Amino acid sequence: MPQHEGSRNTRFQFIVPGFVLLLVGVFSALVGRPAQSGLDHVDITWMSISNMFYEIGSLGVVTDGYITRIPQSEFYGGGGGLANTRTAYRPDAEGVARVIAAIGGASKINILLSGHSHFDHSFDTATWSRATGARIIGPKTTCFQTEAEKIPTTRCTAVFGREKIGLAPGVTVRVVRLNHSGDAATNPEQHNPVELKMPPVPDPATSGLRGGVAEDFPNGGGVRGYLFTVDGPQGQLSWFFQNSTSAADFTTPIVVDGTDYGAPSENLKAAMKDAGLDSVDLWIGTGGVAIARLMAPIIKPKAYLPVHWEGLYSPLNAGLPRAYSDPALEQFLTAAGVKLLKPGQYMDKWRLDRRGVVPIENNQVKKALGLAPVQLFPK
Repeated sequence: MPQHEGSRNTRFQFIVPGFVLLLVGVFSALVGRPAQSGLDHVDITWMSISNMFYEIGSLGVVTDGYITRIPQSEFYGGGGGLANTRTAYRPDAEGVARVIAAIGGASKINILLSGHSHFDHSFDTATWSRATGARIIGPKTTCFQTEAEKIPTTRCTAVFGREKIGLAPGVTVRVVRLNHSGDAATNPEQHNPVELKMPPVPDPATSGLRGGVAEDFPNGGGVRGYLFTVDGPQGQLSWFFQNSTSAADFTTPIVVDGTDYGAPSENLKAAMKDAGLDSVDLWIGTGGVAIARLMAPIIKPKAYLPVHWEGLYSPLNAGLPRAYSDPALEQFLTAAGVKLLKPGQYMDKWRLDRRGVVPIENNQVKKALGLAPVQLFPK
């Protein structure tokens, strides 16, 4: 695992995950010109909670990918009621396999990004990697969790914030260190930045892990947001993803084990500056109007896709349990001139290109998973 310099003044460090991408970069240098992606669009699928699937040409990237559903009745304790679990659980490998098959098969997925290490985000990361061979990028805690499930340690790259990672020619992601939602007073087990010190020990009877946020699935030292840029023939495409953030300490430095990782606000500003962006084409995020008031002035999104709003326990094949509604956020976005993308069903899909973001049909995938093909927007 790479070592972090541990300073909020650390400049973005460029990391190329994988020998193939290194060879691409060397070849480009030898011929005297940079590799070009030639990409004119990105397809983006919301799979549920904060599970995203990005199709960037031939590159497939999944963020989070929590398909297993640990029942709410299994959790107890702590400020948010999620500190501990009554039993250890195994991932729903069959459920993950059904999703992988529906979205095109194992060869479609190359990179797994972990936004943070709570159960509703990283519980299935090892299962996705085992099924696809995909590399993992995320908190050190996620790497420990996947190691506990016998994924090779070389397959997981731990990131700490301010890394700049080449995923493919012309495709770059910058890691933004943030805090988890809530605050230290009301739900410290969920909010306070905590990393595992070593891989958790699977239950000897079931080989499962305990999903509590004070057990095998702490948040991983906070959240890793990801700022994507894609260099295409018509110009650059960009989007920012975050699966949690706290409004309570957005401007306060994150300190873990004595190391200062910078304030979320400054980390986000630094990523935008390093990418040469004044605004992003799309913000995929959560947190409601409280976070929007803090984050939107920094990233100035043209469009917004809300995630992680519909609950944690409804099975994917049961479909979206309720319609999206957040009047306060909608009012803020309208005033700011930001286009709101309202999800209508799991596996809704959008296309991002230089003209903006538009919904596209994804009924074949929905049908394969037993989901009703709900229209995104009425005619």
